[in-house]
Amino acid sequence: MQKFERLLIVALGVLVLLAAAVIVIGPRLVNPSSPSEQPLAPGETETMVARVIEVLEEGSLDLGDGMEHPYQRLLLRIEGGSLEGEEVVVEEGTANIVSQERLFGPGDRVYVERVAGLDGDRFYISDPVRTSPLFLVAALFVGLVILVGRGRGLRSLAGTLFSLLVLFLFVLPQIVAGRDPVLVSIVGSVVLLAISTYLIYGWNFKAHAAVIGMMLSLVLTGLLAWLFVGWTRLTGLGEEGGFLISALGPDIDLRGLVLGGIIIGSLGVLDDICVGQASAIFELVNANRDLSWRELFRSSLNIGRDHIAAMVNTLLLAYVGASMPLMLAFMVYQEPIWRRINREPVAEEIVRTLVGSVGLVLAVPITGMIASLMARWAVRRVEAEEQE
Repeated sequence: MQKFERLLIVALGVLVLLAAAVIVIGPRLVNPSSPSEQPLAPGETETMVARVIEVLEEGSLDLGDGMEHPYQRLLLRIEGGSLEGEEVVVEEGTANIVSQERLFGPGDRVYVERVAGLDGDRFYISDPVRTSPLFLVAALFVGLVILVGRGRGLRSLAGTLFSLLVLFLFVLPQIVAGRDPVLVSIVGSVVLLAISTYLIYGWNFKAHAAVIGMMLSLVLTGLLAWLFVGWTRLTGLGEEGGFLISALGPDIDLRGLVLGGIIIGSLGVLDDICVGQASAIFELVNANRDLSWRELFRSSLNIGRDHIAAMVNTLLLAYVGASMPLMLAFMVYQEPIWRRINREPVAEEIVRTLVGSVGLVLAVPITGMIASLMARWAVRRVEAEEQE
């Protein structure tokens, strides 16, 4: 195992170096330097990296009714793209609403959008450059996982990396190519769950029980999602849905995307529940080989009840937290509560949360039963080997 861990350390080190290289040279690859300006047709855009040289003007604009919001006039130097080295003046807060946290100072790096028009180019800031703090928080996470988790932490990072590869190299490209989002999500979920679990916990009965429990729970969750998304007549239309239709065409299966999102969103919690149940069962049977599978199963239900209480709350808070701006927006409207929760964005989050929670609850007895039977089988095998 030491050789395997050293191999993982080397692999993760290479990935960190590659990530750093992407962060350093990525903007240059996206916005290659060119000494001559590349003409844009009217309506076309170009994204460039720039640095704030000077704040030319700063103040507040009156919106009426005692409301104000800040604005700035900034002098920027373009650091990449067809206008590299040139200076432009950009206004923030005059054509869009910004907050105090959005204000920039000298030295800040930003992404500037250049929009070609018949009367000349228009420039506006789309986002600050966030790659450095994002890289730092990722490095902090990786370092702490390795420091605290050691070998298992390394394997968990490798499993996480593999999960991301499955999502971005298989699931999403297949959906973009027009494949059924539900089928693609289920296949991708089964692959990443199985390989990630075996990579972290090894090839043993505990991992077998967890993987079988996760797969069965995932299939049930998918069936429930299909049933309730149909009953509630969710369409998947919304801001993102409209963008996807315009980008990929009207044949995109938005309802399938909702179903696929529910399935993938349940993976992390199912992984935690199923692995926790299987680990508890095998620890119990290791401590007392005389326990029957029924006693192990009853114990697993007792353990699972505490786990369910924590995980359901975690799942609810995770979904609500991710949708907090949406929830606040609907709280502003003065309408009956039943009308509010009937709106599709809210109903979609309700179905997502409750279906995921039902799948989580079902995972406890399913994995407990499988792990209990496998644990007794493993004990019989060990006893038979000892007698020989």
